[in-house]
Amino acid sequence: MQRLWLSVDAEAPTEHWIAHELAGLRRHGDGIVAKLAGVDDRNASEALGSCYIGAPREELPVPAADEYYWADLVGLDVLNEQDQVLGRVDSLIDTGANQVLVVRDGERERLLPFIAQVVKEVDLAARRIRVDWGSNW
Repeated sequence: MQRLWLSVDAEAPTEHWIAHELAGLRRHGDGIVAKLAGVDDRNASEALGSCYIGAPREELPVPAADEYYWADLVGLDVLNEQDQVLGRVDSLIDTGANQVLVVRDGERERLLPFIAQVVKEVDLAARRIRVDWGSNW
């Protein structure tokens, strides 16, 4: 990726995100430090204020087989191997060990680890995830 897009509003329409050329990128502890072209000192950086960082979908690499962008999983129906609907993916959590699907069905919330022993199939076209998970768990 050669650019980063910044916006003060994460929900802003695409035309409100401003593209900045990426002049450098490096790891720093548990994070990343990015150098934006034209932002050459601390004052210029602070002038940007607090921003969200994003990128248009077409700028992102195509995921490998069995890899998914979280945004593609949110909203998918979750069914177990007995065809019982467990709910819909509301969000994901990164625990450090693995990702966890937050599945909601009305007031009920289930936390399902996104690991091969649980997630048996992700079908983006059918908008569903099949899991090995009991309906009473």
